[in-house]
This record gives sequence, structure tokens and C-alpha cells, in this order.
Amino acid sequence: MIVKPAAESIVFNASTTVPGDKSISHRSIFFSSLSENTVRIENFLFSEDCLRTIEAFINLGIEINCSDSSVTVTGKGLQGLSKPSGNIYAGNSGTTARLMLGLLSAQNFKAVISGDESLSKRPMKRVTEPLGEMGADFKGNFLPIEVKGSRLRPIDYRLVVASAQVKSAILIAGMYADGVTAVHQDYKTRDHTERMLKSFGAPVSIAESVVSISKTDYLNVVDFAVPGDASSAAFLVALCLLSSKAKITVRNVGINPTRLGFINVLKRMGAKIDLNIVLKESDSEIGEPSADITVTSSNLQGTTVRKEEIPLLIDELPILFLLFALAEGRSYVENVSELKVKETDRVNSVLSNLRRMGADVETTGEDVKITGVDRLNAGELLSFSDHRTAMVNIIAAVFAKGNSYIDDIECINISYPGFVAELKSILSDQVEFR
Repeated sequence: MIVKPAAESIVFNASTTVPGDKSISHRSIFFSSLSENTVRIENFLFSEDCLRTIEAFINLGIEINCSDSSVTVTGKGLQGLSKPSGNIYAGNSGTTARLMLGLLSAQNFKAVISGDESLSKRPMKRVTEPLGEMGADFKGNFLPIEVKGSRLRPIDYRLVVASAQVKSAILIAGMYADGVTAVHQDYKTRDHTERMLKSFGAPVSIAESVVSISKTDYLNVVDFAVPGDASSAAFLVALCLLSSKAKITVRNVGINPTRLGFINVLKRMGAKIDLNIVLKESDSEIGEPSADITVTSSNLQGTTVRKEEIPLLIDELPILFLLFALAEGRSYVENVSELKVKETDRVNSVLSNLRRMGADVETTGEDVKITGVDRLNAGELLSFSDHRTAMVNIIAAVFAKGNSYIDDIECINISYPGFVAELKSILSDQVEFR
């Protein structure tokens, strides 16, 4: 793709939506499949990652029907899954693979989970190790992994890595274990799994530093709608903040407190952001609040992101790096090691592109220091087949001097199909995308 800014100053006033939340869409298929109901899920994210989760459960004998904007799942209960006819293919989806490891640990059959080349390099021992302590049997710590399910025992486990995927895998396995399974976390991580399970009747206890679940007899899943994805909205928020004179309202975005790390950092930087509540947590079928997010162009100041904040903005760090590069002053980010084991090493992928565009970036150990510059220069930018890196490249190119070339944008379909079309709609003839 070539991005050609046609105007020195970007000006717009827009109101839009973003696709359904990716994390919630994945989990909606898991828990609907394990319910004893037929469940209709509105605003489901039909991205490549979420489609891998749908395919996985179809392979496990679940009937799933998709329309333009919704999914209908006919659940078979907690004991209703069937041995798959072949490998369960997770593609590029770490969520599919890791949560499925937890679920398959409790089944009475063997199954193999496989993935694409990128996912096959991502660490799975962080999941298989605690599940092994519960009694599951695995062959391999990288995909493909054979899982031999068994009768599980409860576990009292402290997360070694602050990962919502690891926590979720243990909690899903814990539904099948005799007794109470507890997961302790030093740093709070995304809590979509426990919110949904509790809303659907599972015996879940949620505290600040520990989440526990007891053996579960059934899930009572009702029809619900998935809120807009906060991580996808972050790119439109950044677009507005960096523009000369712009205002945007992104409607019906999930504002789960464990997803607002990005917003909190931006407010420290001086961003003008208002949240207008649409749905309170108490009024949501899945315990997930949502809001219309209104943003106005702002002069941003550098800030420091502490390591305890990282789990709550891990997917937004790539676009934050860009905002830091164009903010006034210096920004520091502590301990970005977890960003190196995503779909790609996002520290390298994002920062190497920013350096190529003239950004002032330094790395020391696992920390990053970025000193803001007035403007970036156009460049030949690499996506590394990573959706978030590709989207950062596009936003950076909008504000660069000159025409930029981006090598691959197809990977954006992993999380945000229609992203480029949305930018074209918002920016009109101010930027040419071709």
C-alpha cells in the first residue's frame, strides 16, 4: 500500500463505530458452546482470529451459524464436546490456542492443536505447565501440541507471566476440577473471562489479586451483544489526537476497567477524551460496560508507563509508541518484554519502522525511551505480517512528510477488517490510500 498525504493539516469531524471486541468474541464462542442453550451473539467480530475459534468448535461437534452481524451457537453443555476429526487449527490466534488448551485438558479424548508459522513460535509452556499440575498431559511446549484430557484436580497458582490468556485457560480447566481453583496475579490482567463466567452462573469469586472458580455444573448463557473493541478504537483515537483540528466520537466501545490503560496514559499526556456511558456493568448481560468515546485533537506531553500498567495496555503499546514519537518531551516505558512474544516481536517491528521515519528511539534492556520529534518522514515500512504493526504504519504514514510504502496490509484482517475503508471515509481526500 502507498499512503500519500495530500494536505499539510488533517481536519475532520466524525462519528463512527469499531468492530466487536476480539477478546469477548473469542470467549463468547467458548462459553456459548459449553452452555445448554441456543445463544445469539450480536456484533460478533468476524476477523480471521475469531473465525479460527468458530472453526475449532465446529470441529468439536458444535453447531454454529453465522449471519452478516451475528452468530448463533447451539450449546451442548460442559460435557458435550466430541473428539475432533483432525487437528484443531488455531491459525495465528493465541487466544484460540491457549484457551483451547485449558478446555481440552478436561475432555475424555486426545486432540492436537496446531497453528500457523508465527503462532507455532509463541510460548505455550506458560499454559501447559499449570495445566499439567492439574493433571493434563501434553506432548510439546510449542504448537502443534497433543492434549490428553483427564480428570483434573484443583490448583492454587500464582501467575508467572501477567497474562489474561494463561489465567483464562486455568479458569476454564477449573470448571471441571473437583474443588476450588485459584489464580493469583501480582498485576491485574484483563478480566473478560471471569466477568462472563460469573454472569453465566459459574461459581466464580473475583478479588483484586485472586480469581477462583469451583467445579461448574452448567452455564446459563443468554443472548447478548459484543461491545466495540477498545484496542481497535485506539487507532482512531490516535488519528484524531495527532490531527491539526479534529474531533471524533467512537460509539459503543467496551470500557472494561482492565482495558482503559490506554485512555489513562493518554489523559496523563494531556489528551482531551470524554467517556459517555452507554451501558453500565450492572445492566450488561455479560458484565461489560460500554461508552461513546469522544476525542479532540490535543497537544500531547511525554509520560512514563510503569511495568505494572503494561498488562492493561499490551495491545495498545504499538500505537502508543507512535504517539510518544510525536509528543513533546520524553516518554519512558518499563519492561516491554511481553510485547516481544506477540504475533511478532512488536518492540522491534514498531520501533524499527519509527526509526526509519526519523523517530528518536532508544532501548535499554527491556525498557524503551522515546523523545518526541516535530514530524516523521515517509519511508518504506514493514508490517512483519503483524496486524497492529501494519495499522501503526498506516497511521504514522498519514502524518509523515512524503509518500510512504507499506509492504503488507492483509494481516489487518486478523483484528480489524475494514480498517483502511474506515480511514478513507474519515479522512476523505486529505490522504490517498492505494
